[in-house]
Order: sequence, then structure tokens, then C-alpha cells
Amino acid sequence: MKVLVLGSGGRESAIIWKIAQSKEVEKIFCLPGNPGIDRIELPCSPESISGDILDFKRIKEVVLKEKIGMLIVGPEVPLVAGIKDFFKSDSELKDVLVIGPDKLGAQLEGSKDFAKKFMQKYNIPTSAYRTFNAAQYDEAKDYLKEIKPPYVLKADGLAGGKGVLIIDNFGEACAELEEMLKGKFGSASSKVVIEEFLSGIELSVFVLTDGKDYMILPEAKDYKRIGEGDTGLNTGGMGSVSPVPFADKEFMSKVEEKIVKPTVNGLSSEGMDYVGFVFIGLMNCAGEPYVIEYNVRMGDPETEAVMPRIKSDLFSHLKAAATNTLPNEKLEVSPMTALSVIGVSGGYPEKYEKGFKITGLEDVDDVIVFHAGTSEKKLISGGDDRSVILTNGGRVFAITSLATSIEDAREKVYTEIKKIQFNKMNYRSDIGLDVINFKK
Repeated sequence: MKVLVLGSGGRESAIIWKIAQSKEVEKIFCLPGNPGIDRIELPCSPESISGDILDFKRIKEVVLKEKIGMLIVGPEVPLVAGIKDFFKSDSELKDVLVIGPDKLGAQLEGSKDFAKKFMQKYNIPTSAYRTFNAAQYDEAKDYLKEIKPPYVLKADGLAGGKGVLIIDNFGEACAELEEMLKGKFGSASSKVVIEEFLSGIELSVFVLTDGKDYMILPEAKDYKRIGEGDTGLNTGGMGSVSPVPFADKEFMSKVEEKIVKPTVNGLSSEGMDYVGFVFIGLMNCAGEPYVIEYNVRMGDPETEAVMPRIKSDLFSHLKAAATNTLPNEKLEVSPMTALSVIGVSGGYPEKYEKGFKITGLEDVDDVIVFHAGTSEKKLISGGDDRSVILTNGGRVFAITSLATSIEDAREKVYTEIKKIQFNKMNYRSDIGLDVINFKK
């Protein structure tokens, strides 16, 4: 079968790297992709195709021309915009297997308020909350007075991972709330969800589902802050590690019974056409799991640590989910530890420059490099057709190692990442240290 993956980041690179290992996959295309995807050295030769992930007509054109049998939607934006519904309503596309929920299901990520109401309806443990619009600013301030700091403010809609603020000071929280309701995050913060703060350790749990049955994939922990020791501004993610030591058998049993099962039951009860991934952002509060958020796709950078640990055929699992045969599948997971570190542009997550030449990508050994924010420039000199890889985003690449211990995984990654260089490159040197300390 031929597959089209939508997206261009490290998450899509890791998914393609994994499904390209399947004997069932004839060819993989990625729209718009990145130069690293074109360099994945596997039999099906992945190929990037130009286009916009929200240009559904262009995507249809590619699907029909290349005779695509499966569409895997990497990021959330096309899902919230209704790409699954677009495929279902088009007679020429209705037989294409789409990995991703319909527009209704995508609201679990597209609206924080929708997700909170869903959790309440199906008795899924989460923090107390209320939602406010601009006309309710005074009520929102009163609610802030009722809860203890730190205060959690969330833009209701999609804000590129930047719409969540955690603030200790009441006055600052009120000021930020006002800015959000006035459009700090555009229409995404026309409504703001205020939550009580949950104290504990975060982790991400990933579920593949057909809307009725499910498969729990390897869990992971990501690192959101730009600075060492989880300091500074929030980012899209600076690294990840899998497995997570505090997600033991007892805890994961609670996650399955209290969260995964009622979530999947809710998808079915609400009539959602949900085939794909459910990313459950959790807080381990003294051994009890609480949901922080849902995402309707795999996470980034967690995917870069999760995919190398899956030993079984991911494409087979995806096809089974799309054809209602998921219970026949058996997930095989490596007991080894995967650790991923993100190389970012200087200045990220605020203003940063693009277009710097990246060197050393071919010099790394015994690790996987997943491209994210990169581009390619052709150089024609003296008849020698060559190219260079340039930075083209905030998060430029992910470098992942697989080892028998977290210590060895860290040593591998941090030895090899030094071989890769570009102007103003930055990365955190403490990814996984907290996991080592937890084990001790």
C-alpha cells in the first residue's frame, strides 16, 4: 500500500521512519515533508511533496495521482479543520484509510472547554475548572480569588502549544487573563479555561484506537521549558524519554481503568468517527492519574522516543485500526530506553533566525536523527550537483538513542549531538536527569 503522511516535523519524520520498515508499505510520500525524510535509507524510499497541510484540494490531487491507500495526519490543525470529513464526503476519496478523527473528535484538542466537559461527562479524573469569555472578565477574577496559586490559564483553542500560562501572582494572572481575552492568542483565547493547579509528575500516554477497541503504546515524558532544570519559557518540547519509571504496572493499570477505557467509551457514545491516536497528557498526583489535556495526534517530541521502542509493525496496527480489526494485533515493545534531545535555533521560542548551514549530520553514529525545521539548498558548482541542509524553524532536529539504560542513552545522545553544528544552535543538557534521580 502507498501512504501519504501530512506534516513536516520531527513527529512525522519518526512515524515515517517506523512505518517504512513494514513489508506492507510500497511507498511513502510526505506533504510537505523535509530534507531528512528524503534521506531515510529504507526500501520504500520516502519522498517529500510540496503543498500546504490545509490545502485539501492539493492533498486530494496527490492522493489520486499517486494512488494513496492510507493518509496519516501528523499535526492537529488539518484534523480540527475537518480533513477526515472532507475525505468521507468525497466519493473519490471515501475508500482511503484515514488515520485521524473527524472534526467532532478533533474538538478534544481544538477546544479545551469541550475536552473538560467531555471529561466531566464520562467521569474522567481532571482538575476543577471554569471557562470565561471577555464579557465575563469580572467573574473570572472572582474565580481566581477562589482558587489557590499557581493559576493555570489556557486558551480554549489551538495556540501552537503556547496558549497555557502557569502564574504564581494573582495580579499578574489577572493582567494575563485580560490580555488573553483581548486576543493575545488571537481567536484561540476568545475563551479562557481557568483550572486548579495539579501538583505531581507529568507524563504522556498514547493510545491507538478505532473508536471502540484500543492499544496502549509506550508512554513518554517530555521537557517543555527552554532552560535547564525546567526553567524559562514554554516550548513545543526540548526532549523526551521513554519508558517513564514512575509509570509502573500499578499506575498504568489505573490509567487504563480510570482514563483510557472511559475515554474510548466516550468517543463511541458521542458518535465520533475516531480512528487514530489519542494523546493523553497526565499528571501523576501521589500515584493517582489526572488528565491535563487531550491531543488527537501523536506528540512531538515524544514520538521521537516512542517509535524506536515499538518492535512490531506499526503500519499493520494502523491498518487494523482503520479496518476494525485492532483486537487481532499484538503490540511488541522493546524494554530498552529511548532518549531524544532537540536541537533548536538560538532565540527560540521567541524570535530566531533561519537559513544557517547545518554540518555534521552525516558524522553521527549509533543514533537516529529526525529532521524537523530544516530546508535544502542546491549548490551547482563546476558541474558538481550538491546540496546543503539549512535551518528552517525553531526546533531544527531531534537526535534519539536507544540503550539498555537511561544513563547509556544520555551518554550516546550527548556524545553525538556535539558533532552537529549550526550558528546559534542550542539544546538542553539535562534531558533524562530527573528520571535518573527518580530511579535512585
